[in-house]
Formats: sequence, C-alpha cells, structure tokens
Amino acid sequence: QGEKLWHAMKLTAHVLATGLLIVTALVNFASWYVQSIWDFLGHFWQTRWLELYYLFEGDEWTIFLLGAAIVPALAFWCFNGILMVADVTGKPAFITRYRIQLGKNDPVDTKKLRQAIYVALFNQFFISLPMLVPMFSIMKWWGNTFSKELPTFHWFLVELSIFTIIEEILFYYTHRLVHLPLLYKHIHKKHHEWTAPIGVVSIYAHPIEHILSNTLPVMTGPMIMGSHIVSIAVWFSLALITTSISHCGYHLPFLPSPEFHDFHHLKFNQCYGVLGVLDYLHGTDTVFRQTKAYKRHKVLLSLTPLSESIPEAPKRTE
Repeated sequence: QGEKLWHAMKLTAHVLATGLLIVTALVNFASWYVQSIWDFLGHFWQTRWLELYYLFEGDEWTIFLLGAAIVPALAFWCFNGILMVADVTGKPAFITRYRIQLGKNDPVDTKKLRQAIYVALFNQFFISLPMLVPMFSIMKWWGNTFSKELPTFHWFLVELSIFTIIEEILFYYTHRLVHLPLLYKHIHKKHHEWTAPIGVVSIYAHPIEHILSNTLPVMTGPMIMGSHIVSIAVWFSLALITTSISHCGYHLPFLPSPEFHDFHHLKFNQCYGVLGVLDYLHGTDTVFRQTKAYKRHKVLLSLTPLSESIPEAPKRTE
C-alpha cells in the first residue's frame, strides 16, 4: 500500500508540474502576443494622431471641436440612423425581432420621432456645444490634452474606469433629483413621454436636464483627469452609443443589455442609474429584481430573442 501511495504521489506531482509548465508557457506566449498587438496598434494610432495633428497645424480649438463634438455626434447619429430605419419600417427583422416591449413602436409614431430628433439636435447644438467652451479652457489649463504623444492603452483603461464611476455617481443622483415631484413635472416629464423609448430619445430632454444629467456626468471625468483629446473623443462616443443602446428598445445579441433602463421608462420609480450599483445600494431596483426583465438583463450570447426564451407570464383572464 505504501508503494502504491508513493507511486500515486509521484504521478500526481509529475502531472501537476507538467501542467504548470504548459500553463506558464501558454501565459507567457499569450502575454507576448497581446503585448505585440498593443505595441503595433499603439504605433499605428500614434502615427495617425500625428498626421491629424499636423493636418490642422496644431490648432487646438479645431482639434478639440473635432474630437469632443464632431466625432461623438457622428457616432451617435450613424448608430441611431440604423435604429430609426428599423423603428419606422419594421425592417430588418434581425433588429426588430429583438424588441423588448412587444407591440409598442411597431412602427414608431413618425410625428413623435420628428419631435425627438428636433429636440436632440437642439440639445447637441445649443446646449452641449456651448458647454465645450469652458471645458476647452479647463483642458488647456491641464496642459496635456493636446500632447503629441498619445496616452498608453493601459492608462486609457484606468481613465475609462474612473470616467464610468464618476458618471454613475453623478447620473444616479441628478436623475433621482429630477424625479422629485416639482422637478419631474416641469423638467423630467418631457423625457418620460416615451414609456417605450428608442435610441434617439437618450438625449430627448429638457435643456436643464440635458445639462445636469446628460452632459455634466460625462464631461466631469475627463476634466478631473486632464485627459487627452483622443481619450475624450473615444469616451464621449462610447457614452453616446451606450446610452442609445439603453434607450433603443431592442435587446440585441452581443450588446449591453438595455432591460434595466427600459424598465425605468416603463415604471418610472425604479432603476435610476447606469450600472445598477447605486440602485442596489439604495434599494431602487427591488421591484425590477422580481420581474422577468431582471432575468433577461444580461448580454444575449445567442440569436434567440430573450423575449422568447424568457417570456412574460401570460396575463390572467377574469
């Protein structure tokens, strides 16, 4: 029995040691491979940035306007343009079959849609754009926003994490603020005209709300961090696209789940935040957690709509 035990121990040690060597080799290879890709991409984007910088002859205001306004606006309208085609025509079915609130916006009311587009454009041109002027002054004061050297990818990930935390805190509390009865009646009610939202409605809001809840939470992070204009352009674009996804009304495969914020538009007094962390801490998601929408609140990794795989319970008939 002692020999068998010793033999088993030696065999186990051999297997573990071999496995450890293989895993170490694979990790080292993967690290080298990923680092090589990052180095290549870093060189590629650094070269493109310098070409752009010299194209505009280092004109910082023009570069800032391009990165903080034009690029994010193009990202917003290109993404929402595709969604609006689906909202109006009901096609392609690849998008519309993933509708969250079945039977609503099928098709969307074109009169309401035009009004939403007008308000969104007004907020972008007459609210967000002027707010970039003081932001530009703050970024110039930091002194590295227009540096010829791009931030590293690792540092951008750190910034992105900080931006996200700041946005979550500011958006949650300003959003709850505008849900106070007086402010809701005169300010936030406009946004909640859409109980079944669509993408462009993400910035369909009263001007005061657009400043407090839509713009400042996104702008504050880069201003605190003194971020590079390229980081700002990427962050602003991501923020606009993700809020469009949250409002789009479709739970599309491989994209972040919009169930959380869609439920807020449906019920008004639940799910105030972006990530849901503060909602959990403050208990403003308790009703949501008891619904089928909560079970569907995950990234869809198949082509089967979650409204089919996790359907609502049939309504009881009298």
